[in-house]
Amino acid sequence: MLICANLNQPWSSTLPTLALLQKCRTLTDVNQIHGRLITTGFIRSQVLTTKIVLTFSPSPFTPLVDFARYVFFTYLAYRSPKQDEDPFLWNAVIKSYSHGREAQEAFIILCLMHENGVPFDKFSLSLVLKACSQLGLLKEGMQVHGLLRKLNFGSDLFLQNCLISYYLRCGFIGYARQLFDRMSIRDSVSYNSMIDGYIKRGMIDLAKELFDVMPLENKNLITWNSMISGYTQLKDGMGLALGLFEKMPDRDFISWNSMINGFVKCGNMEDAQILFDKMPRRDVVSWANMINGYAKVGKIDLARSLFNEMSERDIVVCNAMMAGCVQNGYCGEALEIFYHLQRNCSLQPDSATLLIALSAIAQLGHGDKGLALHHYLKQKKFSLGGRLGVALIDMYSKCGSIKNAVLVFEGMKYKTVDHWNAMIGGLAIHGMGELAFKLLMDMEKLCVEPDDITYIGVLNACGHAGLVKEGLICFDIMRRVHKMVPKLQHYGCMVDILGRAGQIDVARKFIEEMPIEANDVIWRSLLSACKNHENIDVGEPVAKHLIRLDSCNSSSYVLLSNMYAGLGMWNAVSSVRLMMKERNLKKIPGCSWIELEGTVHEFFVQDKSHPQVMEIYSLLDSLSTSNSEVTPYVHHG
Repeated sequence: MLICANLNQPWSSTLPTLALLQKCRTLTDVNQIHGRLITTGFIRSQVLTTKIVLTFSPSPFTPLVDFARYVFFTYLAYRSPKQDEDPFLWNAVIKSYSHGREAQEAFIILCLMHENGVPFDKFSLSLVLKACSQLGLLKEGMQVHGLLRKLNFGSDLFLQNCLISYYLRCGFIGYARQLFDRMSIRDSVSYNSMIDGYIKRGMIDLAKELFDVMPLENKNLITWNSMISGYTQLKDGMGLALGLFEKMPDRDFISWNSMINGFVKCGNMEDAQILFDKMPRRDVVSWANMINGYAKVGKIDLARSLFNEMSERDIVVCNAMMAGCVQNGYCGEALEIFYHLQRNCSLQPDSATLLIALSAIAQLGHGDKGLALHHYLKQKKFSLGGRLGVALIDMYSKCGSIKNAVLVFEGMKYKTVDHWNAMIGGLAIHGMGELAFKLLMDMEKLCVEPDDITYIGVLNACGHAGLVKEGLICFDIMRRVHKMVPKLQHYGCMVDILGRAGQIDVARKFIEEMPIEANDVIWRSLLSACKNHENIDVGEPVAKHLIRLDSCNSSSYVLLSNMYAGLGMWNAVSSVRLMMKERNLKKIPGCSWIELEGTVHEFFVQDKSHPQVMEIYSLLDSLSTSNSEVTPYVHHG
């Protein structure tokens, strides 16, 4: 962009320069103005350079901030300091670091001030403490604390509050409390910082102690809201929270929304609705809380009714409604909201929206819609380096397009362990055990540290592909190389691998030698293997053990009955079925889905609820008849 001067101002005036600088957005723009400052000699004007530093050091545009710092260090910083010099320019530069992306530089600037004899004030030190707390710089922050005491700033209330905030942010709540207890004067900030620190660490009793001794005149909305937030964390804390809420002299959105959110978290939508109805005014957080709450308890119709009632929505509310639909199996409705957002120019889908949409598409198995959404991500230049890339790989895998999943994975320049896990999980779904195991070996070569989920994915893949040796190697690498303690899921995968391969006795011995107690899922996996491989000697006692563990679960009875039936033990089959009848247990019917022209049709065993059931059964009968009349052609070579 070519920067043009305002010709109504004389060249001897500095006003056009400042006005033009405010319009700069790129390094090229700034360089043009810098050249003009040099050629006009304005760069030597202390008044102008001071204005540049003060005006542009807090700018949201990086080239302007960098230029303000350059001007400061080149023309202003190293002048001979006076004894009573005001460090306001140094403070402006420190603030540009402490409130920006390079917070660690704030401490270095403070050191430069000290080396050049520039006096500090309380704002210099508070800005550096803020930077140290943001980054958790314990050593540097404690050095600033020592400097405070040395410079006789130690009793300043503002700086003491900064120190309390610093120690709390760094996780040293004991140090913060020591400072608090030694303070001769405390204000609402002192109390609120400590109360908030205790609540964030779940120390509600200590927060309540401070709240109770806090002078009434120091209590403000932040204090009351913090305590309400603390009580809502407790298992039975909503009664305490409601009591405090009713005593509050004033309430704001945070007060109401904290209470509603507390009731939502414990599933008490009746009391949440009562508060929602009483609110004098509502914001989008209030609506989002209620929509999210109804969705969590499965009342998606009430959630949708609230959503439709809103006159204005933001992306957070839309995301809450979409997520609720997906959680309750209404994935098509979630996508309808997403497509409406795409058409609506006033609201733009964010990363959370796209993650929910990808999840909905994955559950529906709509590969064409997934492909369209992938193109949208490219068009809008969303990064696939984080969770979106993981969700995209997962979506393609679940939609049956493992080739596209691999293309996405291989096209990523930087991959996290989550991307590797998604790819391994996709290969497991498609029974590609060898490739999943190869990816684990690739991770080893590239020094990518696997986690629990990596090994669950690889072990699952080995189980589906019948790779017993590779599964044992994987389990061994996990324990011996990466020193990871296997969890119940890892042991379950190993039992499944051995059971599928017919190594029933080895699988049983593996369970018996496990350092943690096997759950019903692991025993049922062994029972399923016994049924498949007709091993009644192991299967029968396992089934009886499962029935003792959970007598109300029909799947154990069904597996035992099927195992008896496979061996022709019909009396035993009748005995199991009678037991199920006496205990009023029913087999969960099998279910299958098929997608036709974008609509997913669901069928259960002996189901006659489909609107076209007569035509379907008629067609099946005709196919069965025609197949029985076909004479097989046998080629004699």
